[in-house]
Amino acid sequence: MNTGSNGTEAAVAADEAKPTTRGERVESGEGEREAAGKPLGSRAPEFIKARKTLHLSWQVGVFVVGLAVVAAGAAMLVLPGPGWVVIFGGMAIWATEFVWAQLVLRWTKRKVSEAAQRALDPRVRRRNITLTVIGVVICAVLAGIYLWKFGITLPWKIES
Repeated sequence: MNTGSNGTEAAVAADEAKPTTRGERVESGEGEREAAGKPLGSRAPEFIKARKTLHLSWQVGVFVVGLAVVAAGAAMLVLPGPGWVVIFGGMAIWATEFVWAQLVLRWTKRKVSEAAQRALDPRVRRRNITLTVIGVVICAVLAGIYLWKFGITLPWKIES
């Protein structure tokens, strides 16, 4: 089973991948800056990586724990709880060991930061504020028309 977690294999199948100092490959752009501090691959202790059987059982353990956390997060999407936060926590657990999870997490972080930058754009903020004000005015006009036509009638009768 090739998980790409040792330091000698290619980690990314991207067209514009560039090699790092340890032999892994990362996407160019934003991932390049992140890869400078954190190379792709297993973050298991060296004594575990040195023994193939121990490393494989370590990977199985990390996978099972990450799967349990992701499953709990998926359940929290329909049940009360912070579902997406827990799912991303499970992905972070997987990313400590598996290159594919590291790449998914990097892609997700990049997309979230791009969305945050777009949301902070002054034109987008002005548009959102304008649409909100228009929506509030429409709701207020509709509520005024309803009250003018039907008045305030309580569903219960209170007699003094």
